[in-house]
Amino acid sequence: MSTGTDKIVSSIMSDAQIKADSVLRKAEEESNSVLEQGQKEALLEKDKILEDAKKQSNMKYQQLVSEAKMNSRRMELEAREEIIEKAFKKAEDKLKEIASSDATEYKESLKNIIKEAAIEIGGGDLLVNLKESDVAKIKDSITTITQEVAQETGKETSLELGEHIKTIGGAVVRTKNGDIEVNNTIEARMLRFKKDLRSKVAAVLFK
Repeated sequence: MSTGTDKIVSSIMSDAQIKADSVLRKAEEESNSVLEQGQKEALLEKDKILEDAKKQSNMKYQQLVSEAKMNSRRMELEAREEIIEKAFKKAEDKLKEIASSDATEYKESLKNIIKEAAIEIGGGDLLVNLKESDVAKIKDSITTITQEVAQETGKETSLELGEHIKTIGGAVVRTKNGDIEVNNTIEARMLRFKKDLRSKVAAVLFK
C-alpha cells in the first residue's frame, strides 16, 4: 500500500476513532444521566414509601390508642353499672324484708303511698289494690286516709280495698270506673325513680 493510501486510511481511522469516542462519551453521559435520574427517582420513591408508611403507622397507632381508650371506658362503665345494679338489688332485698315485716316504718310508708296516689288521681270513688299480707296492716287506717285525701283534694272521697296483687309492697290505686290508675307499688316506684337514683348512687359510689 502506498504512502498516500496509508495516510488516507490513517485519516479515516482517526476520524472514526474520534467519532467512536464521541459516541461512547455521549452514551456514557446519557447512561450516567439516566442512572442519576433513576437514583433520584428511587430516592424520592423511597422517601414517599417511608412517608406513607409513617403516616399509616401513625394512623394505626392512633386507631389502636382510640380503641384501647374506648374499650377501657366501656369496661369502666360496665363495672360501674354492675356495682350500681348490685346496690339496687341490695336495696330491693332490704325493701322486701321490710315490706314482709310488721315494721311501723313500712305501715306508715304504705299509708303515705296510698294517700299520695289517691291525691294524684284527685280523690273520688277509688279502689286500693294491695298484696294480701298488707291488707291487715292498712285496714284500720283507711278511714283516716280517706278523710285526709278529701281534705287535700276538696273532693268527696271513698277508698275501698280491691283485689289482691302480686308485689313486693306498696299499692295500686285506681278509680272505680278504671279510667285512672296510679301504680305506687315498690317495683313501679323504683323503676320511675331509677334514673334519678342511679345518678345519686353513682355520685356516692364514684365520688
